Amino acid sequence: MSRDSRNDEDFSSQTRGTGIDRRKLLKTAGAGLVAGALPWNAGGEPIRPKGGSLAIASSNGLGTVAEAVTWMGKKVRPVSAAVRGVAGVEADPDDLSVGYGGLPNEDGVVQLDAACMDGPAHNAGSVACLEGIKHPAQVAELVMDRTDHVNLVGKGAKRFALEHGFPEEELLTDRARQIWLKWRAKRSGDDRLWPLGDTDPADPALQGEARPWGTIHCSALAPNGDLGCCTTTSGLAFKIPGRIGDSPLIGCGLYCDNEVGSAGGTGRGEAAIHSGGSWLVVERMRSGDTPEEACLFALRRVAKQAYRQSRWQPTLWDGDRPGFGLTFYALRRDGLYGSATLRGKPGDAKFAVCDSRGARLEACAVAFPIVAS
Repeated sequence: MSRDSRNDEDFSSQTRGTGIDRRKLLKTAGAGLVAGALPWNAGGEPIRPKGGSLAIASSNGLGTVAEAVTWMGKKVRPVSAAVRGVAGVEADPDDLSVGYGGLPNEDGVVQLDAACMDGPAHNAGSVACLEGIKHPAQVAELVMDRTDHVNLVGKGAKRFALEHGFPEEELLTDRARQIWLKWRAKRSGDDRLWPLGDTDPADPALQGEARPWGTIHCSALAPNGDLGCCTTTSGLAFKIPGRIGDSPLIGCGLYCDNEVGSAGGTGRGEAAIHSGGSWLVVERMRSGDTPEEACLFALRRVAKQAYRQSRWQPTLWDGDRPGFGLTFYALRRDGLYGSATLRGKPGDAKFAVCDSRGARLEACAVAFPIVAS
């Protein structure tokens, strides 16, 4: 078998029994278009949403979406509303995957990544490997507004934050420290290569503790059709110092185009980077996909890429489906929204929504459903 022989036929054989139409999967993972209601009127102008403010987020963002909608009701621009919305999760010591309380890198240091994007200006800002600053998304917003740069990292990002009045704080909580100490004391070998799930059954050091990639994404839509988004994270727990995932990379962990919509992702960052996932979701909506269809398209593209890569990284593929988690969230300019997750039992994965009916959780679609026998 040649190095490039993991082709579409092989991939199709691996997806039998998953409930996936393999021909449709391969077509939609390539250049084919899925028909959908275009978010433009006959004159080619974007359709404005029919309702009021709307926000979507990952499942840990129920309070975030409510906060974002509240701020948009006060005429705050959507990107700032999203940034203010995620601040509560960034400051929550009980969320092990974002901000204060997030699990540290392998040296025991919490390093944060965040980005935001403003639809009307088509501008963006991000920070990566930021230490000692509780609200990296707010720093990213300042990078966007007060510089002509997009990315600041490490010491430069911290210096920028301090210069703009952010206090330096200890972000490693006692709970996170104890989990890190447990992992460090009993780790064996080098686990840097293989992707890890929400819990790592091969790592007895954690004894059932979470080892998440977790993140929070929020996309926001104002009544006038303006869009904005934000993604913020502490990244994969016990990562190599200096590692950044998709969250601070525009087009990977988030993307926004005011003519079309906004999207973001949570889960295995490397897969979102390889696929340009969030950009792809927005472009699929531009082509006419509904948000859910766009998310599923991107996830099937991710699956094809993972199958090819699994020749070198076997744990990327698990029998007849990818061996890791990834979820995309999408919000179209006309107010239609949706989300899809890569694998799992239908109904298990949720995402947060807030509109005139209030904040709630709704079910994600599943690209590779796991059906109980």
